[in-house]
Parts: sequence; C-alpha cells; structure tokens
Amino acid sequence: MYKYMKTTIDIANGLFEEAKKIARRDNTTLKALIEEGLRRVVEEKKRKKAFRLKKVTFKGRGLSPEFRDASWEEIRREIYKGRGG
Repeated sequence: MYKYMKTTIDIANGLFEEAKKIARRDNTTLKALIEEGLRRVVEEKKRKKAFRLKKVTFKGRGLSPEFRDASWEEIRREIYKGRGG
C-alpha cells in the first residue's frame, strides 16, 4: 500500500488535454495516468547503466624510461614546460 503526497505541477495545456482524453478513453484517472508515466520513467532510469570509461591502452611498454619512477607532479611539470602550466 502506498502513502500519497499531494502536490501541484505545471503541465503544458496541450499535454494536459491529451492526457485527459486518454484517461477518459481508457476509463482511468489523470492521477493514475501520471503515476503510470512516472513509474515507467523511474524504472527506465534505474535500468540505465552508469557511464563507464572504456579502457584504452596503447601498444607500448608503459612510460618512457626517464618517467618510470617520476611522480605525477614531475610528469605534469615536464608536459607543460614552456607552456605556462
């Protein structure tokens, strides 16, 4: 059993009129129609997978020898050397 929250929403006039016609045609209420629509959207959004960055690697042997033991700060400093970074 659901508890209900009374709320007020703004709906475009055309959409409201169309929804009322559908509710009348399907012998249901506007409230039921809106709830059905919201439930569908909520379920669809739940099913969408979170974005995952695709693992991309280059066919190399890792960092250049001069950077293998360097910290990120050292690598960054070298990358931006002479570029104001």
